This record gives sequence, structure tokens and C-alpha cells, in this order.
Amino acid sequence: MAKYKWRNSKVPNNMPIKQVYSILFSLDGRILLMAEKQIDRIKYCLPGGHPEDIDKTLEDTLKREVLEEVNISVKNPIFVGYQEVDEEDGSCLYAQVRMAAVIDKVGEKIPDVANGKTYDRLLVSPSKAINLLNWGEVGCLQIMSAVEIAERFFGTKMLTEEDEFI
Repeated sequence: MAKYKWRNSKVPNNMPIKQVYSILFSLDGRILLMAEKQIDRIKYCLPGGHPEDIDKTLEDTLKREVLEEVNISVKNPIFVGYQEVDEEDGSCLYAQVRMAAVIDKVGEKIPDVANGKTYDRLLVSPSKAINLLNWGEVGCLQIMSAVEIAERFFGTKMLTEEDEFI
């Protein structure tokens, strides 16, 4: 079973980055979650994915993945930190980067080009995002780090706790 550690620092040069995920904010301080209906529940996650050769930067990966998965353009992506992953199988540690960004334009819901699935897009308070993601302390630390960045750099203010599908 993999072990995860949250790091509020740059990824070490020798550590591969396997994923870039976004913590997207509306200006009223809510966070966007992707919602996928499954047989017995709804699975919530952050938009993002794997860096590809066409991506020159982590910001490029973030923007491409968010557009592909939820058809939303973002602005002002800022590095938050990374999740250090140890698969506990003798393989090298790797990083799953988290970046905060502001929602810019919301397009209509369309299927993800990678898998054909269409995701619901739900805006929730940071505390609700922590609960729905259900990633424990590591998840809580990521979200709270992103909230601090969003308040400082994006000027987000928590104006409503109301959930909203967009």
C-alpha cells in the first residue's frame, strides 16, 4: 500500500513528477471538484493528470488537463507543493504536484478526451472539499495550503458555503 507525505517545497531535481493536479478556486473561495457517478456512490477528485511531451511547464500540464477533463480554463496557476509517493515496492519515490489556480471560463460539460467520461463539476467550501476527497491529513494539508495561497494571491474570500454544480 502506497504511503503519501505532503511537502510544501519544490520537488527535488532527481524526483520524477508523475501527476499535476489542480485546486481550482472561484472568486468566492469555493473549490471545484470533479464528481463521477459510480454504481454505489459518487467519487470526487481534483482535475489533473500526467505531464506529456507537449507540455513545456507544470502550468501547461495543469491548463491542458483541466480543459480536457472539465472544459474550464484557468488563470494564475501557482505551485502549492507536492505529495511524495512511496509505493513501498522498491521503486523510486515520485511526486504528485498540486497547483492552485483561479477559474477563468467555464465551458459546457463535454467528455474527457482521454476516457470519454463526462464529469459533473461541483463548487464546495474548502472544508467540504476535504471531507469529500477523504484523503486524510495529507489531503487536508494540501487544501489548506492552497486556501492560503488563494487568499493571498487571488484575493478569494469565503462568501458562501453553498454547493453549486456548474
